[in-house]
Amino acid sequence: MAIPIMSFFTGGGFFDIGFKQAGFSICWTNENCPSFITGYEHGMSSWLSSAGKNGLVTAHISNPGSIWDLVARHVLKEAFSGLRPQTFGVIGGPPCPDFSTGGTHAGGNGSNGQLTTVFVDMIYALQPTFFVIENVPGLYRFRKHRKFLEQKIAQLRDRNYVVDCAILNALEFGVPQDRERLFVVGFQRPVAERAVGRKLTRKENGWFPWPVIDKYTRAKLLPWPKTGPFGEKPEKPKGIPIELTVYSALLGNGDPEPIANGDEFFNPYSRKFGEVQEGDVSGKSFKRLHRYRFSPTAWYGNQEVHLHPWKPRRLSVREALRIQSVPDEYVLPDNMSLSAKFKMICNGVPCVLAFHVASAVKDFFGEAHL
Repeated sequence: MAIPIMSFFTGGGFFDIGFKQAGFSICWTNENCPSFITGYEHGMSSWLSSAGKNGLVTAHISNPGSIWDLVARHVLKEAFSGLRPQTFGVIGGPPCPDFSTGGTHAGGNGSNGQLTTVFVDMIYALQPTFFVIENVPGLYRFRKHRKFLEQKIAQLRDRNYVVDCAILNALEFGVPQDRERLFVVGFQRPVAERAVGRKLTRKENGWFPWPVIDKYTRAKLLPWPKTGPFGEKPEKPKGIPIELTVYSALLGNGDPEPIANGDEFFNPYSRKFGEVQEGDVSGKSFKRLHRYRFSPTAWYGNQEVHLHPWKPRRLSVREALRIQSVPDEYVLPDNMSLSAKFKMICNGVPCVLAFHVASAVKDFFGEAHL
């Protein structure tokens, strides 16, 4: 029987997709942003319906309230009708601008940073069998933010969880994007100790078997091409896995323009759309992707614009979804603004990375029950 998952800060549901693909069941979701709710409900409905096993499936956000207003016992009742299961998990990625390199660095006291505290408090109250928290690597790498993170981890350890964390790069899991994310995993101590076969100390790290794909572990050191004139057709360099290139996302699964969300992009308005060299991502704003190189972190906002490698325009919604490894069957609705679509897409965890993290969690449960 699939282990149920409660999803907080659900966004477009990309994290959820990875967990569902790994065999978990998403039993409850929470998203407070109206446009993200619109995107989630349409996108997840189309993706779930595409499986063809259960006909038309309609997905809904279980609770659209702010996490500030949620009460643990009410959440448990909504998710499980009052019958708390023996095993269940909690996942979520609180908003991260207060910890990011390009953010405010307001930390745990910032308006977004405070949501991490509220989320940890919710986990503390819900007492799931395990949890997975996702955030930007700055929460760990910057000393002042790491102190805040360590305080939150100590709080969870007080609840008899053992906790481990790692920074994983989506590129090293076959996603054509240089996107690092911090993952914090916690298990109730008896479950974790059964899985590892020994006692774990309170502050022990490195006990969780984080996923690794050996052939991609040194991906950034490959002989990636530099820049070239816009409008030409460069040759693919030898030794570059095609699946790690933008080309694989733009054309590897067929031309995206004829399919849903494939022709949705902001109209070009500047000469720069035809002037920036292919592969030149050095600017703060106009970054033209190279077809035979991975994409920088997908973040199309705050004046950052990612350009199509060989077309004088920005990336389309479908192209951005593909760079985030979202299935083509996931379709965003017409009544959602372009800005909201791109914001939601960029906020998500690449589905493939989420799948590998979820699979590691599932395998760990298998070890716990041997």
